[in-house]
Amino acid sequence: MQWWIISEVLRLERPEVAVVSVTGAALEVAMDVGMQGKVALVTGGSVGIGLAVAEAFAREGVHLALCARDEARVEAEGRRIAEEHGVEVLALGADVSRAEDLERLCDAIDERFGGVDVLVNNAGTDNGETILSAPDGSWQQSWDLHVMAAVRLARRLQPGMTARGGGAIIHNASICATQPLYDEPIYSVTKAALAMSSKCLAHEFIAHGIRVNTINLGLVLTPLWIKTAKALAADGATSWEEHLEAIARDAAPIGRFASPEEVAHFFVFLASPLASYCVGSSYYVDGGWLRVVN
Repeated sequence: MQWWIISEVLRLERPEVAVVSVTGAALEVAMDVGMQGKVALVTGGSVGIGLAVAEAFAREGVHLALCARDEARVEAEGRRIAEEHGVEVLALGADVSRAEDLERLCDAIDERFGGVDVLVNNAGTDNGETILSAPDGSWQQSWDLHVMAAVRLARRLQPGMTARGGGAIIHNASICATQPLYDEPIYSVTKAALAMSSKCLAHEFIAHGIRVNTINLGLVLTPLWIKTAKALAADGATSWEEHLEAIARDAAPIGRFASPEEVAHFFVFLASPLASYCVGSSYYVDGGWLRVVN
């Protein structure tokens, strides 16, 4: 069965990377969730899930602060979103694993917006190293990127968020926080730590009017997945599309990847007043991939 119908390929700055959209669903729609005029910070907001989440917020009239390591790309995407959706966008190059970059980012946000109402800790990546092969530095890098970035941003932004009347923090963890990928142990371990830190933050921050929750995504068709599939299919034995179809059939009962736009709606809902009683929970958006009750 052919699961993927490829309707559009959007080429990015690197020609080997593409974003693929799936037909059959109206994904880019406003939900009118009562967030007009709010401000959201999305880390890793220049591509993939982060970019889709940023655009979903923009469609709701939410002003944005975006950061990514690729300064040129995040600035270009920021300009485009501002023009297309009529919201204010502050786009900065920043490596969220570095404390000094986070401080510079937060200072710029305070100057531009006076704080934020929503924080989406999205930036992250895998590294493909095993426990036996990875040096200490790889563990530290992943810890700083996935855990300490979220802790530092929450700690720094909390006073302003509370002064604005409270808000929401959402951590983009992964199904791997519960169900590990054994070829990505460092990623799985640090995402599990992120989920636990999110639970602890939720308990502490709700007294300050801030709801904290975690989203554990399954298979989402990001440029990184496509780049990896193309590399693995370089020998011509199968196409990269067929490679991804096989992964989806094996992993997810729904039988396909999600698009970034498809999952972005859940981030917006969870940040909105419609989710006002959602505190300290982990939500699986994984097409049925999780194989246990959790």
